Amino acid sequence: MTTSPSPRRPASGNWPSWVTPELVAGRTLSFSELRTAGNWIFWLESRPDEQGRSVITARDPEGHIRDLIPPGYSVGTRVHEYGGGAWDVRLKNGAPQVVFSDRKLGGLWFSDDPCATQWAQAGEDPEHRYADLAFDPVSDAVFCVRESHGEGVPVATLVHIQSDGRETVLVEGADFYAAPRPSPDGHFLAWFSWNDPAMPWTVTTLSVAPFDRTTGTLGPVTDLTGPEPCSIIEPCWSPDGTLYATSDASGRWTPIRFSHDGIGWHPHSLDGANAEIGLPHWVFGQRSMAPLPENRLLALGIRHGLNHVLLEEHGHWTDISLGTPVNVPQPLKDGRFAWINAPTDVPAAIAVGHPGEPYDRFRTSVTLPPGVTKADIATPTPLIFPTANGAEAHALFYAPASSTSALQDGEKPPLVVMAHGGPTGRANPSFAFKVQWWTSRGFAVLDVNYRGSTGFGRAYREALDRQWGVADIEDCLAGVQAVLDRGLADPARCVIRGSSAGGLTVLGALAQSDLFAAGTSLYGVTDLRALAEETHKFEARYLDGLIGPYPEDEAVYLKRSPITQAEGIAVPVLFLHGGADRVVPLSQAESMRTKLEHSALHVYPEEAHGFRVRETIEDALQRELAFYQQVFTP
Repeated sequence: MTTSPSPRRPASGNWPSWVTPELVAGRTLSFSELRTAGNWIFWLESRPDEQGRSVITARDPEGHIRDLIPPGYSVGTRVHEYGGGAWDVRLKNGAPQVVFSDRKLGGLWFSDDPCATQWAQAGEDPEHRYADLAFDPVSDAVFCVRESHGEGVPVATLVHIQSDGRETVLVEGADFYAAPRPSPDGHFLAWFSWNDPAMPWTVTTLSVAPFDRTTGTLGPVTDLTGPEPCSIIEPCWSPDGTLYATSDASGRWTPIRFSHDGIGWHPHSLDGANAEIGLPHWVFGQRSMAPLPENRLLALGIRHGLNHVLLEEHGHWTDISLGTPVNVPQPLKDGRFAWINAPTDVPAAIAVGHPGEPYDRFRTSVTLPPGVTKADIATPTPLIFPTANGAEAHALFYAPASSTSALQDGEKPPLVVMAHGGPTGRANPSFAFKVQWWTSRGFAVLDVNYRGSTGFGRAYREALDRQWGVADIEDCLAGVQAVLDRGLADPARCVIRGSSAGGLTVLGALAQSDLFAAGTSLYGVTDLRALAEETHKFEARYLDGLIGPYPEDEAVYLKRSPITQAEGIAVPVLFLHGGADRVVPLSQAESMRTKLEHSALHVYPEEAHGFRVRETIEDALQRELAFYQQVFTP
């Protein structure tokens, strides 16, 4: 009697995968900026199969879903280049009205029917860009940030815009403004601002002023920042007119409640949450807090790198069971909450429900193919590991996952190391195809929250001050070593990838170690001097804190730049870059490519900083996978 041979198991890195390029790029929606009014739920939905078009989408109280802007329009803004907060919504006579900036046309547009009416034009010289829109609660007007591009450096102001296009400048003089938020009765306006060389996560000013409706101007401005320089951000109002913000003066972003007694504003810190409540202000429109009636506050807190929903009432914080949101859940009139639900093991969805009860995921970003099981989906394990100078660093580790393939006897998987952008940002534990693309094919993934990442308090964030290109690289290398010491990956098949600021980390790690067989830089930084001279206004002084003032510290800029470390890179490198990138210009990748013998550069001419178009996303995924498979082939 003979037995049939066991089917040959493909080597890890070559497993058949359910994660196809079409699934990732063509059928996956992206959700952001969820809001509510009455029992309506609104969110911004980006659609790769419509050339990355972003649409304001709504679910009405009866459960029907529809778009709120006409076909052909796409919500977006290029204020600070990264945009965000390019729309607002309100209910009038029970029906939604929206105001938005169009990504391509610019200007401001208003819609409460199938048509859109222009409220404000973009102009040509100066070009006006608008962000962080907020409807005036008592008139047909909007408060927003305006960025004017003419000759020289763009100028930021806060403006009040009437429906006929009349614009009144309310505040000017600071380098940057964000979050103009009117009180519910329209009597006050709160906002925060900052000046070079500070960034919004280092030092800001929180301001509030009465709004005089007879003149359309602001009265005397009150500075609510406090005695110590800090990052104080995200002003928001409760229904009864109490003002909230979140400040990192205590060492991590912590909410503050400001009450007004008719004479002045009085702060009260809401500490005790044992979590960081606040996000780095890279984009407009972020919300970490949702004030509730009866002096209660709902918040999204980050604890040990993971998101938690927290409720503050009567001076105490309580963890609340409301799925796994990426935004603070927003209240509905009927007592339920709505949020973008993004667990570790299923794709993101718009969800609605009561705390502690089953909830309805009524709009999913993508439907997984038939037959996909829990065994096919990798979930993160938080790692804490020692790094340089006796410090500790953090990462999320994902083992390969498949219900049909397995490691061969004695085999260890290849490892993809990810260095997030920013560098002031974080590795997020939510389900993401950028991870599943690799783990479903038999790769392990290490997503590193190197020093400088957010969600771990101010001291951890500031550990990258003057140390970018040093501490981040040390932590990536230490993370890889920790994984290898645990026997979780093949030391001969480690690769590293990163986008934007993460590209600098990738190239520095390749130059300073022999742990990696290859690396990929997606629209990454290669020349710090050129970046300091060429980048846009928002980040023009970012490097002062990360590297040092320029040109005084030019020698440090040279030493930390991958382009001056090119001789140390002996392994293959793949560069993927957008031809229309104004944050990290294409010239950065082109210059680095000429210095590396074993490298390739592919340009997507119409893409800016970050890839949005379906064809680009599909090609980039397949190109990077083929690159590693070729590197691993003997």
